[in-house]
Amino acid sequence: MRATVALELSASAQGEAGTEMASQEIAQELATFVEEAAKAYGVPGISVGVLHENAETYVAHGVGNADNPVPVDERTLFHIASATKSFTATALLRLAAAGRVDLDAPVRRYVPELVLADEDHAERITVRNLLNHTAGLDWNLIDTDEGDGSLAGFVAKLGALSLIAEPGARASYSQAGYNILGRVIENVTGQSYEKAMAELVLAPLGLDDTVYDLDEVVRRKFAIGHSRDEDGSLRTAAPWKAYPAGARGNNPGGGAVSTTRDLLRWARFHLGEPVGNAEAVLSAEERRVMRQPSAELRGSSLGDAFGFGWFLKEIGGVPTFGHGGSGNGQFSEVLIVPEHGFAIAALSNSQEGYQLNRAVVKWALEHCLGVVEADPEPVPYDAARNRDVVGRYEIDAMNLDIADDGERLTLAVEIKPEIRSGADVEMPPDIPASEMGFLAGDGDDYIVVEGEMKGQRGFFSRDESGVVVGIDLAGRIFGRAG
Repeated sequence: MRATVALELSASAQGEAGTEMASQEIAQELATFVEEAAKAYGVPGISVGVLHENAETYVAHGVGNADNPVPVDERTLFHIASATKSFTATALLRLAAAGRVDLDAPVRRYVPELVLADEDHAERITVRNLLNHTAGLDWNLIDTDEGDGSLAGFVAKLGALSLIAEPGARASYSQAGYNILGRVIENVTGQSYEKAMAELVLAPLGLDDTVYDLDEVVRRKFAIGHSRDEDGSLRTAAPWKAYPAGARGNNPGGGAVSTTRDLLRWARFHLGEPVGNAEAVLSAEERRVMRQPSAELRGSSLGDAFGFGWFLKEIGGVPTFGHGGSGNGQFSEVLIVPEHGFAIAALSNSQEGYQLNRAVVKWALEHCLGVVEADPEPVPYDAARNRDVVGRYEIDAMNLDIADDGERLTLAVEIKPEIRSGADVEMPPDIPASEMGFLAGDGDDYIVVEGEMKGQRGFFSRDESGVVVGIDLAGRIFGRAG
């Protein structure tokens, strides 16, 4: 199946022959690259949208479901997972702009029912801490599926969540933190998170295909995630999201569903354009504030800092902001380059989708803007240095194993066996051992150089005596076991 291309020029660009010709040329080149890359990675379907020089280009390749093959296009819905956080943050900032939420107030002002493992910790967390991932919360709570699946029910279980740092001490990416923000939105508005999001953000901006509930999804064309069996064959992934249908506790941190068409409209809004009733949501200045550095993020391929709902990253000397997401066999990537009025959204539907999306984003940056993102090379194998870091690290959901086989250092990630065996639904596959290496310099920064996590960067942290006690991966810290 050949890639399909749709090109939409703005009113100002229509009739400009040079602009239209250049846009068509880029669109065809992008279509060729997307088609070849999707085949190389073995991804069933991908939808890409690019905003460049005020023209929108949409390229789609493949199908949404390998078992029931319907072609993907710019109106095909994908689960965008953690890219949802930019929507949640925008709604929260709208409430703050209206004086209904104080970002520096304790979260308990708005969620008095919040209980954490440490009472003093729970009292000191602010709304801002949640927005910029400095609340000292572990990644997420592994829900036991007991209860009604509501956000309130999820928050009621947070006494079991691990605390990894003092509030404000450091940034560590937390799904649970954004779920608490969703509860702030519920309590302040008196509505469900999903209804509040529709009224505060989605409806005013005309994002008609950005939804949360499966009842809304099945009324539209949508993609299915895919996993691979040991023999390499594809199979559709279940549940459709990363958690069972009806469970709403993770919606603020990762439950939205969208299309490349809506995501480019979302990007235009955050570039300050008058999309829909934009000023009723946030002023252009308030949108700009969301992409200002709020907390440093060290040594991560995801970014250099957190804004509010965005990763901030300098690529080839050019500032960008964006957010990605990974669901059950579905991956999303949104990247915006404000000084060029450029944006790209990529949505794909198999476990290789992360690498495919990343390759497409790199291609578009280079060919549209001349901006090149190059991964740094690791230093040569060093057995003595490796001994410091070999071992097991963990968060509540996953184990991360660093091993040295005498020739290379590797990193592997698995869902904890007890969680996998006790789950009522299929869970994503583990990530096998992939070669990694330290980066040059005196620090403990590293890069993964192969496999599904190729290009991921992070660092090891040490205690006051110099002993390695943790590893940061994908913006979150895994503590050393034992």
